[in-house]
Amino acid sequence: MIVNRLAWVTLICVIILVVVGATVRVTGSGLGCPDWPTCWGCLIPPTRADQIDVNKLDLDKFKRQAVKKGIDPDTITRETVLESFDPVQTWIEFGNRLTSLPLGFSVLFLALFSFRAKSNRGWIVALSWLSLLDVVANAIMGAVVVRSGLQPGIITLHMALAFLLIAVLVTVIWLSRSQPDSKIAIEPALKRRLLIVSMIFFGCLFCEGLMGSQLREQTDELAKAAEGIARDQWIGELGSTLIFKVHRTFSWSLLITAGLMLIWARGLGQPKPAEPKFIFGMVVAMMVMGIVLGHISIFQVVQVLHVGTTAVLLAVTWHWVIRLCSIKPNSATAGG
Repeated sequence: MIVNRLAWVTLICVIILVVVGATVRVTGSGLGCPDWPTCWGCLIPPTRADQIDVNKLDLDKFKRQAVKKGIDPDTITRETVLESFDPVQTWIEFGNRLTSLPLGFSVLFLALFSFRAKSNRGWIVALSWLSLLDVVANAIMGAVVVRSGLQPGIITLHMALAFLLIAVLVTVIWLSRSQPDSKIAIEPALKRRLLIVSMIFFGCLFCEGLMGSQLREQTDELAKAAEGIARDQWIGELGSTLIFKVHRTFSWSLLITAGLMLIWARGLGQPKPAEPKFIFGMVVAMMVMGIVLGHISIFQVVQVLHVGTTAVLLAVTWHWVIRLCSIKPNSATAGG
């Protein structure tokens, strides 16, 4: 079904964009393109500073950003702005913008073709258009992020909208599936326990993702303030912050709830669902990455993998929650 395929394409584009966005963050390329929608005043970014037309640059904006960073705005000239040009960061940020194009087209087509849904049309149309609104809002938010000079609160809201979009798209995928879900035998009491712990897990994961975004904001600040200091020495700075301690402690709630899901899912009849095992395995992988980041060094590649894993885990968990809700309990079923 075309709606289902478009929803899948859009979901994949979102997850890829989250990973690319994380790459932008950890490499400090958020202002690689200091203007929007152009980049250094060009439709196609320059590769050398001498390709930039300084007359197209808004110098006042650079001065406002300098004030936010505690820099004397009088020191900002067109020459110093050109000196800040980094072709690698510029093209990383431009790649982030290019990655958003497939997402924009796919979500637009999803909204337009949603009226062709043969079942659950009302919900599919509403959620598809909500996805489009979310993408538009996030695109506007992306422009605000650039113009605000990477203001921390806006960046976290940017990530929250992406997480919300993942949940909405997974719902569209479920509602537009062509084949009904295979029947799983389950007792009413077991379904309630699994549903409660799965919802708690999803809520904790959502909060952990946002706290992780705030931690990455702090690493952004460290990257600016601790120039020349090795990344493995940042751990001491981050470890003393409240958000780091809460994030680290809160991660145990994911392991506990994922473990309960895995144990209780053994009481389900055949066929056994794959989601609980997958969720538990990814939580263990995320905790290993967290240990590396918190005790060894803040490796950029591990940061990106951590964010990407969170996005995939959100999608799988929400799919599992919806699937649980759709299962009709059978009181006569033997189970744990």
